[in-house]
Amino acid sequence: MKAIQFSRYGGAEVLDIVEIDPPHPGPGELRIRVRAAGVNPSDWKRREGQYRAFEDVRFPSGIGVEASGIVDEVGPGVASTFAGDAVFGYGRATMAEHAILTHWVHKPDDLPFEIAGGLPVISETAWRSLDELHVKAGETLLVSGAAGGIGSAVIQLARIRGITTIGTASPQKHDYLKSLGAIPTTYGPGLADRVRQLAPEGIDAALDVAGSGIIPELIALTGDPARVLSVADFSAEEYGAKFSHGPPKEPERVLADVARLYSRGQFRLHIEQSFPLEQTAEAQTLSAAGRVTGKLIISP
Repeated sequence: MKAIQFSRYGGAEVLDIVEIDPPHPGPGELRIRVRAAGVNPSDWKRREGQYRAFEDVRFPSGIGVEASGIVDEVGPGVASTFAGDAVFGYGRATMAEHAILTHWVHKPDDLPFEIAGGLPVISETAWRSLDELHVKAGETLLVSGAAGGIGSAVIQLARIRGITTIGTASPQKHDYLKSLGAIPTTYGPGLADRVRQLAPEGIDAALDVAGSGIIPELIALTGDPARVLSVADFSAEEYGAKFSHGPPKEPERVLADVARLYSRGQFRLHIEQSFPLEQTAEAQTLSAAGRVTGKLIISP
């Protein structure tokens, strides 16, 4: 089968498309014929070696942690009835024609494979972030970098929970944020004044998705480091704020709930662009530029 691998840390140029034997699932795992795999910042950060201090990578390494597809092999302990089913979830080396999933749920018929392949990371991260910030109905949340995949998911889940969201993005993305239910504003100098005008009574919590060095400003706006969380800035804890990362918590429950929300028309995911497997490097380069609205998808 074809797969994307890298054999050393570096830029997108270290990614290779290779021919390897298909993997086989271990206990509690299954294998899918991949229909769509989501591109995440963690993919290129791992490829660059940003996680090497706390994560071991064995070369050559596959890439990708989420996908949707059709089950074609089940591991020990997994019901054989899953064979042939459409599923989506978390796995490993998902930028490939076949991949192993470790956590999954059935894909509803009305949820396209392309959308399902990009849901796991953003929906679980958004759900976890809201829980760890303890944001309640009636409170106001500021999201820095709101137009990407995680920000888009946070806005929608916050709206369902009765939370008001102010989201930062470039002006051309403000209509998109409004369509999700957020109050948009621009990032950059003067942010604190703009936020205070939009929320005269103050903001209750802040979430940093972009990792743009904004943690001190978010703490000043909330008045409490414990109400500031980042999923992108490793230095957040140096300021007393929170840093949240995987592994995912209760992923099956979250994925099933988000799939139901999608079917009810309460949750959507904008796919900015889909790429063939051979263009994974181009997709990662676009992701690293930090200007993606919604999600990028690889379709082997």
